[in-house]
Amino acid sequence: MSRHQRDALDALLRSAPRAETPPTPEEQREGFAAALTRPAPDGVVSRRTVLGGRPALELDPDTASGPGRLLYLHGGGYLAGSPDTHAGLAGELARRAGLRAVSVDYRLAPEHPFPAAVDDGLAAYRELLSTGTDPQDLVLAGDSAGGGLGIATLLAAREAGLPQPAAVALFSPWVDLTLTGGSIRSKEGADPIFTEADVRAYADLYVGAGDRAAPLASPVFADLAGLPPLLVQAGANEVLLDDAVRLAGRAGADDVEVTLEVGPGLPHVYQLHYGRLEEADAALDRAARFLTAHLGAGHPDAGRLAPVR
Repeated sequence: MSRHQRDALDALLRSAPRAETPPTPEEQREGFAAALTRPAPDGVVSRRTVLGGRPALELDPDTASGPGRLLYLHGGGYLAGSPDTHAGLAGELARRAGLRAVSVDYRLAPEHPFPAAVDDGLAAYRELLSTGTDPQDLVLAGDSAGGGLGIATLLAAREAGLPQPAAVALFSPWVDLTLTGGSIRSKEGADPIFTEADVRAYADLYVGAGDRAAPLASPVFADLAGLPPLLVQAGANEVLLDDAVRLAGRAGADDVEVTLEVGPGLPHVYQLHYGRLEEADAALDRAARFLTAHLGAGHPDAGRLAPVR
């Protein structure tokens, strides 16, 4: 992989200016959208829709075949982000997997604190099932806070007696709002994006005075038994590295099939930089193959892993 690309990305991320005073939630959302938004890729048609009572974005790639569906949950610290900011990432994953996707505009803090996002994730998942999507034709993916929300959604679905999807892929999931992972401090200098204070501020807005160790807020503390096969990808240079590592360990201890990938020299949700970072493209290809390999027999790639490019 390209050391030059990794170094250039690290320098670019470190060059982002930091506000002298804490920005308002709206200012953070505007900055997040300006920095991260990428449109749906060529060959992917996007349409506005509603799912589980919330606005959503359908992403239909021209590579899609069979009944497979992807539910995508975007990142943004439960404060920022939307299906529009993540249309590129979700669309790329959908295109590479050959799956129709839907990305949900779940409610954000601080206007809608925990557990509003979990309620919206569960409502979206429930509607997909109730409108005819076979759970074995359904996969889930998410990044950062959306990764934690993905696991929380499936825990809530399990408690509601709903079947689990075929597989889950998570990019740098944030699953510990208590900030007890060692990397939250040890990786602060290596992380070009976040500090411990940044992450704590997001947790303050999302959970407030609530129980930050509650399983639906911090799924790293949950019993994960019964969840579907799980792929977790993270970068070595991120303060949330231990969230990914401990989630994978907890899943394994709870008898869940799990694959953990840690990319050396890579930042938080490095998959966002597809098309300009070789590691991002390779990771998305692996995630796409992982998801399709676990789909039901109706998908042409079910049970068949293509060679890694």
